[in-house]
Amino acid sequence: MSTEYKRLYRSRTNRMVSGVCGGLGEFANVDPTIVRLLFAAGTIFSGGLLLLVYLAMIFVVPEAPEA
Repeated sequence: MSTEYKRLYRSRTNRMVSGVCGGLGEFANVDPTIVRLLFAAGTIFSGGLLLLVYLAMIFVVPEAPEA
């Protein structure tokens, strides 16, 4: 019995800056615009901590493989 796991990738097609929010939206089946708005609001309310998470994700999360 093989279990296929869904992987998180930075989006190649749905990107504004680096594709992190686009990739999160694709992973969670949510509109990436909503993810971007949540990241923006979260950055404001966390005092910039979420911005550091975003920057870390740029380097940690791999870019989606080419189709």
